[in-house]
Amino acid sequence: MAEPALHGHPAPRVGAGQLALSTTLICKPPLAYSGLMVDVFRALDDETRRLVLDELSVRDGQTLFEICSTLTTRHGLSLTRQAISQHLGVLESAGLVVTERRGRSKFHYFSPEPLAEITARWPTRKRTKQ
Repeated sequence: MAEPALHGHPAPRVGAGQLALSTTLICKPPLAYSGLMVDVFRALDDETRRLVLDELSVRDGQTLFEICSTLTTRHGLSLTRQAISQHLGVLESAGLVVTERRGRSKFHYFSPEPLAEITARWPTRKRTKQ
């Protein structure tokens, strides 16, 4: 996989999702180059994870069983519980899903804060004609 480019130059990498300190940053560094934002974009890159977020935004606080059932009935996805659990883990690592344990059940909630950080970076402005 090719390294991301900054001003046409490959970005030096230190570790997963981290840029070397010698890299010239061209925008809001904590947001644009943090490992969390990379995780958010990677999490959103998968159609199944986007469907999980869609379903959690409609009805928050679902268990793994409920999410699997919803994905099967509404979207025709026949993935295993383990596969959906792994997708939920990616979403949770990116901060897009938070969980709460109650007894033996684990409830999943959509967390829009990482998306709000992205939209804050590129606010909508009235465009001018060129």
